[in-house]
Amino acid sequence: MATSKLLSLLADGEFRSGQDLAHALGVSRTAVWKQLNKVAREAGIEVQSQRGRGYRIPGGLDLLDAAQVRAGLEPAAANLLTDLLLLDRTDSTNAELLRRAADGGQSGLVCTAESQSAGRGRRGRDWVSPYAGNIYLSLLWRFGQGAAALEGMSLAVGVAVARALARCGVTDTQLKWPNDVLHGDRKLGGILLEMTGDADGPCQVVIGVGLNVRMPSAAAAAIDQPWTDLTAAAGGGSPGRNTVLAALLNELLPLAAEFESVGFAPWRDAWLALDAYAGRPVVIDTGANRLVGSAQGVDERGALRLDTGSGVQLLHGGEISLRPDT
Repeated sequence: MATSKLLSLLADGEFRSGQDLAHALGVSRTAVWKQLNKVAREAGIEVQSQRGRGYRIPGGLDLLDAAQVRAGLEPAAANLLTDLLLLDRTDSTNAELLRRAADGGQSGLVCTAESQSAGRGRRGRDWVSPYAGNIYLSLLWRFGQGAAALEGMSLAVGVAVARALARCGVTDTQLKWPNDVLHGDRKLGGILLEMTGDADGPCQVVIGVGLNVRMPSAAAAAIDQPWTDLTAAAGGGSPGRNTVLAALLNELLPLAAEFESVGFAPWRDAWLALDAYAGRPVVIDTGANRLVGSAQGVDERGALRLDTGSGVQLLHGGEISLRPDT
């Protein structure tokens, strides 16, 4: 039995009888019951059952729909999109596109999924990925000039994400260097760029964006830092996932197409305006060293400017952690 088809039958939040579900899926009522129990256990989706009425998912599910996403694309983005992969489940949308890149995948290939079994954040952290709750989005783009031409790209992506959210009515978004999206000093999303190929020549970059949209409380228990989601940021009336996904692509596809030629400099002022830690005391952990100072924005290449009291140090991305000095 396809879990995705079963969940699509319950996505509207209304009761459906076990007999109706069994008939639609061509299985027994017992098989439906077992599958729904498995879904509730493994995917963290609340499934209610009521004698005489059947089953329902309270509040329903906001499932992804490729046609809705494409309908929301502006011409500039639609012309850059080569394919949209909408998966029910994958290990990681970034990992999926890295595999596709190795097999010849072209610029403009996008992958999104209802859930991830091994979603990744920076520094090897897991990315909590409940079913149909959030956005897991990856974009593949090929570049010709290597890593040096891509400095500051993750910061530009952060600006693009903030602009996409503003399109959807979610304002007051801020950015934390180098790749976190915040709202009210709580993490709303994250960015992960992964590169393969020649560091000094032709390479492929997968731009990964994860956004919390409607995070189930059961899944949230695995998050080890203050967090929020679009539902809370929008005051309880979250924009639909398909609307947000289209808005993201409207910003990210043109960014990817032009970044190699223009670099981070045109994005710097916009990033500085969104900087959540401007002028604040921070602690920087590089793994080998611990630095304390005042965050002073970023330079034209996206390096963090840290005033340590004895001068300003420039810190580049990588395995670096920034947190407030409290």
